[in-house]
Amino acid sequence: MGQKAIHECDNCQSETDPALKSQHELINLLMSRLDEQQRRWDAAVESERIGYGGDIQVTRITGLDVETIRRGRRELADKDASKNKVAEWR
Repeated sequence: MGQKAIHECDNCQSETDPALKSQHELINLLMSRLDEQQRRWDAAVESERIGYGGDIQVTRITGLDVETIRRGRRELADKDASKNKVAEWR
């Protein structure tokens, strides 16, 4: 698997908070090491953690398209629904 280039958060170019800049750099370093599906899911989890406005914020940090993040959220929701159906079946 080839390594993806590390995205630089546009917001961090002018960011004065070194802790926030460091956090965004770590998020993008991790993203650069993941495959496409893993990036979607990781972005979806990060968006859920942020809450309202999370999709847009994660888009700004990672450079991923907002629809990619939403797709990841749908995929994870489907996985949860499938897991619950299996548990009910048992």
